[in-house]
Amino acid sequence: MSGTRRKFFQNAAVFGAGLFGLRETLRADATENVFQTPRENENGRHHSPYGSRGPHARTTKAAVHEQALQMVTPDVADLAHEMDGGVKVFWLVAEPVKKKIAPFKTIDAWGYNGNCPGPTIQVQQGDRVRVVFENRLPESTSMHWHGLELPIEQDGVPYISQKPVAPGEKYIYEFTMHQEGTFFYHAHSAMQEMMGLMGFFVAHPEKEHAPRVDHDYGLILQEWAVLPGNTVPNTASMEFNWLTFNGVAAPMTTPLLARLGSRVRLRFLNLGMDHHPIHLHGHQFVVTGTEGGRAPESTWYPMNTVLVGVAQARVVEFEAKYPGAWMIHCHLPHHMMNSMMDLLRDRQIQTADQTRTRAMNQMMSLAKSVPFEHIHPSPTAEDAADVPGFPQDAFMEMGMDEVVEKPETQGLPKNWSAGMMGMMTMVRVLADKEYEAIVTKKKMMSSMAKTESQHES
Repeated sequence: MSGTRRKFFQNAAVFGAGLFGLRETLRADATENVFQTPRENENGRHHSPYGSRGPHARTTKAAVHEQALQMVTPDVADLAHEMDGGVKVFWLVAEPVKKKIAPFKTIDAWGYNGNCPGPTIQVQQGDRVRVVFENRLPESTSMHWHGLELPIEQDGVPYISQKPVAPGEKYIYEFTMHQEGTFFYHAHSAMQEMMGLMGFFVAHPEKEHAPRVDHDYGLILQEWAVLPGNTVPNTASMEFNWLTFNGVAAPMTTPLLARLGSRVRLRFLNLGMDHHPIHLHGHQFVVTGTEGGRAPESTWYPMNTVLVGVAQARVVEFEAKYPGAWMIHCHLPHHMMNSMMDLLRDRQIQTADQTRTRAMNQMMSLAKSVPFEHIHPSPTAEDAADVPGFPQDAFMEMGMDEVVEKPETQGLPKNWSAGMMGMMTMVRVLADKEYEAIVTKKKMMSSMAKTESQHES
């Protein structure tokens, strides 16, 4: 087994063990806030007025729902839950995190349960939901449930609907999910949002929508302002130089897999400073939902680029008719690239007065530091340097296939990652044989990771 793969499995094992320990700790500590007097609530002890035995609490078994197809959030885990009678209980912790957004760039962000964006919460319409929230940040925060219709005490706005959750304190949010749709949770603080405090909250309908989808994927759109030589995002900045899907920039984004002939649902969620026109290559789709839920079929019409505004979610569906690796990306030109200003600190990439020799020296230095095999960039004309405006995209390619290799990249052409930068990923529409081969490889690697984790524990 290679050192890279071994490190991956070790990290996976440590991450999983950490979450298990966190869950046990929260379970042990959560009872302190379950039964509180009105005076304790008035004095600011952070507990939902509905508690776990409030007017809407259910002690019977959970309602029986039609089994929903779960949404997959590539590169982001789902948040597990436990049952307390008829209540789904989730454990969520806000904390500082180290986040690798590119093979050569790690930032200091804030997130939930060890990741940024936070884990995906999935429930079904009709569920009673309880979220035990703990603040491990150095400052107060709160949790807003974006798009949800719930009691004002659960809305998460500091001082208006609750007192801020101080560092080291917990707050219990509890509500009945009568809606269905694509929602999200986030800190109700502008700069905390730009530090990464957000995640998907998906409510599946009691009865599956028609037409039925075979694949369901979620992509969170984020942007970061990280100055050269720094690791902490500048949340006061209006200029952004790193763009990510689900917390990573291409080519680290994991390709989406779709079986040829299947129906695919894509959910896009945006909580940043910019709107993003998200474009799908090779197929037409229809917008079937927003952050308010399912849209009437009478409003659907074919398109291939959807504008996802700030604080919005857009849900699109399409038939995967054509085989191939089809790009999905923001179509704002500067959002289709990573930052080129701090790759090599004092040897930053410049878009003017550049030569092939200098560019190759810079990229080779980067390749050795990651490391990966650097492939020579695309050809240029012999007299290119004499042409005003040159270079633009020349020399900017950074193929690093082996660094971002995973089952989902199996079978892609050599140097496929060279033009993958910024807010980009792809949907791979595959015939049955190719699709099953990759799915089998994923299961095998997952099994190996579990085995190695068990041996080390």
